[in-house]
Amino acid sequence: MASRPDALDGDRAFFAALIAADTRALEAVLADDFMLIDVMSGSEVARAALLELVGTRSLIFDSIEPAETRVRVHDGAAIVTGRTRMSGRFGATAFTVASRYTHVFVWQDERWRLAAAQGTQIAPPPA
Repeated sequence: MASRPDALDGDRAFFAALIAADTRALEAVLADDFMLIDVMSGSEVARAALLELVGTRSLIFDSIEPAETRVRVHDGAAIVTGRTRMSGRFGATAFTVASRYTHVFVWQDERWRLAAAQGTQIAPPPA
């Protein structure tokens, strides 16, 4: 039996697909019931909505720099936590945000698929 790929490969594929605006790659990495909790507003963004935003270029990521990533694997699920610095545009509004994130992957179809993603902004230090 071949060994499972590392869940970090799925994490990297997710970020790369966002930067490239590659909806086919996103479709491959996102579980059918994927749900994102938005880092900026805390709103829920379902798989179809994220694919549409990225595909229409309504949401553009210029850069995503992950750091401090850690993986924990539990019986068919992997939890990836880390920190990111992201920049891009949502519509006409530019954004730059530092965040902590949690990604939950499930082992499906012989690969890690992203089922849930949650981002929390890191507040700037007080002046």
